[in-house]
Amino acid sequence: MKISCHLPILFLLSTLLSAQTPGSSAPSPNGVPAPIKQAQQLNSEGRQDDALAILNQVLAADPKNYEANLMAVVVLDLKGDYAKAHTYLPKAVELAPPDRRVQALRTAAISYTFSCDLQQVSAYEQQAYEIQLQEQKLSDAAATANELARIALECGDTPGASKWYQTGHQTAMRIPNLSEADRDLWNFRLQSAKARIAARQSQPVEANNDVAAAKAILDKGKIPDQQRFYPYLAGYVAFYSGEYKTAIEQLQKADQKDPFILVLLAQSYQKIGNQSEAVNYYQQVLTINSHNPTNAFARPLAKKRLGMGN
Repeated sequence: MKISCHLPILFLLSTLLSAQTPGSSAPSPNGVPAPIKQAQQLNSEGRQDDALAILNQVLAADPKNYEANLMAVVVLDLKGDYAKAHTYLPKAVELAPPDRRVQALRTAAISYTFSCDLQQVSAYEQQAYEIQLQEQKLSDAAATANELARIALECGDTPGASKWYQTGHQTAMRIPNLSEADRDLWNFRLQSAKARIAARQSQPVEANNDVAAAKAILDKGKIPDQQRFYPYLAGYVAFYSGEYKTAIEQLQKADQKDPFILVLLAQSYQKIGNQSEAVNYYQQVLTINSHNPTNAFARPLAKKRLGMGN
């Protein structure tokens, strides 16, 4: 969910295919080998089988290729082949250069999010968190703690979610010379988290009070870029409070490229008996090929509701 943290985009996908052949290891202009760029592009287009074919060629020639191992995890997760994806994870983490180890760990955590394996998610996220703490990257560490909290929440562990959201906030408060705007940002994130947790615990009065408190922070005007997340928060709380028409009204104002927002809209339409709109939104989810927590929550559910298995 977008409120909890700004998650780094793990794979920036090129809009153009390289002219290199799949077996070539020549780098593209941004330093990523051409076949990996090709696999990324194909994956972004929803052509996971074609992307995997290229990656298999790369790995046949070089089984220790870090980018190919990590990208294979991404592609297989989006295909729904989680068991096979996880066979690439140990090598990807092992082969990660020091400056990309956190990337590998968080990719591994997201991989296990698709199946809500919280034990594995926590193991990888906490490693990433500890590395960021040791490197004094407190903002990044706070974001990782929030990411783990959000995964715990959507996988049904509200105590774990509460613990890690608090950890994220406390970590952020340790940032030297924290500006008033940044303090408002982290307070808004924590207040938003409390609202969502209360909603999931069937405490609508507390949830709505927390939404109001989050809005009060926004109304101070120090973090205008966060205003766009309010409809998501209000829609989320309305959905879990059983107010499905209100949820739809709010969620339609939120980011329509966020697969988790789309899947909440689909479920809301299902709840009011509008199956055609529900199907429409579930289908939209499957057009998104990102590898992040929002898609890890949304994609398996959309496939299930459309009768497609994982």
